[in-house]
Amino acid sequence: MSDIARAREILQENAALTCVFVRGEEIFTRTERGVKPLIMLADEGKTLSGYSCADRVVGRAAALLYVLLGAEAVFAKVLSRSGEEVFKAHKIAYGCDVLAERIVNRAGTGLCPMELATADITDPVEALSAIRAKLKELAG
Repeated sequence: MSDIARAREILQENAALTCVFVRGEEIFTRTERGVKPLIMLADEGKTLSGYSCADRVVGRAAALLYVLLGAEAVFAKVLSRSGEEVFKAHKIAYGCDVLAERIVNRAGTGLCPMELATADITDPVEALSAIRAKLKELAG
């Protein structure tokens, strides 16, 4: 079974997981919501080079973080069109169950704040700064 297929299977089998990362026999998972698991990896100085990743929801912000972290392939249960554009632009293999026009916020009342924060950003390093600033703003 391919790494991406294994990552997808592990994500589908465990509802508590939000992200699964597979590279050969190496597997690690996260349970934090939103972009937090990817921000944590960046903060820890980790790379996803050579990893195939499965995630529940990937919008533009998460896609830019996957690019920054060097992911080889990403499967998303839900992928936004702007996330798809990022993967195409950076030649990252991807797949999804649902391709959505946009990612909505958790309350369902508008766009995801991370999507808004990165709407006009194409540079992954710039995206990380914008995402951190938005997270700080949301934390109050």
